[in-house]
Amino acid sequence: MLKTNESRVVEFILQCFPGQPRTSGNWSIDHHGKPFILPAIGGITLNVQVGDSAFGWAGDHIEPGVSCIADTNKPLEHPNISLQVYSCVGNKAKIITGDAKGSTGYVIGHHGGSEHVIVDFPRKVKEKLSYSDKITIYAKGQGLKLIDYPDIMTYNLAPELLKKLKIKKSGKSILKVPVTTIVPAACMGSGLGATHVAKGDYDIMTSDPGSVREYKLDRIRFGDFVALMDHDNRYGRAYRKGAVTIGIVVHSDCMRAGHGPGVSTIMTSRTSLIQPVIDPRANIADILKIGTGAEK
Repeated sequence: MLKTNESRVVEFILQCFPGQPRTSGNWSIDHHGKPFILPAIGGITLNVQVGDSAFGWAGDHIEPGVSCIADTNKPLEHPNISLQVYSCVGNKAKIITGDAKGSTGYVIGHHGGSEHVIVDFPRKVKEKLSYSDKITIYAKGQGLKLIDYPDIMTYNLAPELLKKLKIKKSGKSILKVPVTTIVPAACMGSGLGATHVAKGDYDIMTSDPGSVREYKLDRIRFGDFVALMDHDNRYGRAYRKGAVTIGIVVHSDCMRAGHGPGVSTIMTSRTSLIQPVIDPRANIADILKIGTGAEK
């Protein structure tokens, strides 16, 4: 068991509601120069959930589950920023109004392109939701520290989920972390250079077919934990040779240049203190038995 400061981590109650699907109202252009109009960011997405492939959908930047927002008029201000920063992967969410009142789900991560917090609920629950229903998130995780591994930083990670990730110690300073995919630094695109990772995500670029095949990127699923090599996310998203970052996939493959499956950061180090270990079941759906994991 990893020693943490969990007992000192602050827990908030946050409140939000499902955000309507978004569209530019005009043509978008893919990385081949072709125009398209397709489903995109936001909404109560009925037939897409964690555990499903992040590829092959007739859409762009599709968010699995329920895309939540605190105030539609202030996407980049309070209270939306607080919702994004304090909601952590693995936090429990509860619907407190409407026909689905009392149903629970889990935070999957946050998407910077929409300022949404993405929450997984079973389809039968989503079918009862409306866009005026209120959802409470029991937010806990920012400030979580690994006592014996001070050079490994965590962000956006619920303490309860950390306990279930099957992380193993290797010697005095290294942690072996299960992931489904190892992503090279050159494949990271949109979102790179952000000043911190306590909200939003950044994308695994998939515009180069050779790289997609070589690194098996097209096997990535929503909710996969992946390793981003030579990327240091301690104080922003930056290239640093030898660094390792672990994140969770929060949105689908994309058609625009510089984009692809989005990743929310949960763990990072400036040197190779994190050792990724391939495990096909390193997905939040399999770990929490939600999404497609609930069907196994």
